[in-house]
This record gives sequence, structure tokens and C-alpha cells, in this order.
Amino acid sequence: MKAQSLLLLCVCALLVACGGVDPDSPQGKRQTLFKQMLKTSEDLGGMLRGRLAFDAPRFAQGAQQLDELSRQPWQHFPQIAESERSSAKPEVWQEQQRFQQLARELEAATAALRTASTQQPLTAQTVAPLVQRVEDSCETCHKAFRAY
Repeated sequence: MKAQSLLLLCVCALLVACGGVDPDSPQGKRQTLFKQMLKTSEDLGGMLRGRLAFDAPRFAQGAQQLDELSRQPWQHFPQIAESERSSAKPEVWQEQQRFQQLARELEAATAALRTASTQQPLTAQTVAPLVQRVEDSCETCHKAFRAY
């Protein structure tokens, strides 16, 4: 009876492990970075939309973090298509030039936001269009290269 229970436990553990993405794989690394970017972006947008109180120092710190994060995921897109199931469309590998262009546009948008967030006084009105530019950059790339 103990052997059957142990076997069942092992099978369950293996099934759970098979369902996840290896965090050390390129896909796992970029998923982690994109989740961090999303969380940071949601906090910045939340400050502008009234979900969170606008806190200028916290906003500036978030803009800096978002700018740093925006430069990291691209290295985790291998030059050949992955065999793992992912949210990336095949076009990511077929249209590398366009994909890289959109990545640079996002980096430029986050850099502009970061620069603006160092200007005093920092107000929600001054950074709102720049946050919108970042969000638009994300949306453009997702529409072209992400399967939902």
C-alpha cells in the first residue's frame, strides 16, 4: 500500500513539473522579465488613473526600473524558432528586423519616460502621454508578435 501511495505521489509530482516552463530556459527568462515589466507598468498606470495615489519619487523609481527592464527580454529570443509552446507567434522568428525595430521603439519610449520622470516638479499630467506611448509600444508588438 505504501509503495502504491509513493508511486502515485511521484506521478503527480511529475505531471505538475511537466506543465511549467523551465525558469532557466530562454522562454522562462523572458516570461519573468515581461511579468516584471507588466507589474511595473501597471503600477505607473495605476498612479495616473487613480487606482494608486500619485507618488512622484515612487513613480520616478518605477520609470527607471521599467527602462532597465525594457532592454533585457530581447536577448532571450533565440535566432531560431523554439520547439516549446509559447505565446510568441512564428513571425517573431520570421520577421526579426520588424521585431527588433519594435523592441527599440519600446526602449526609446521607456527612456523618454525615465528622463521626464527626473524633471521637477514631476506631475501626472507631464508623464501621462509618455506612459501612453510605452503602453502603445507594448500593444503594437503584442498585436504583431504575440498569440493570445
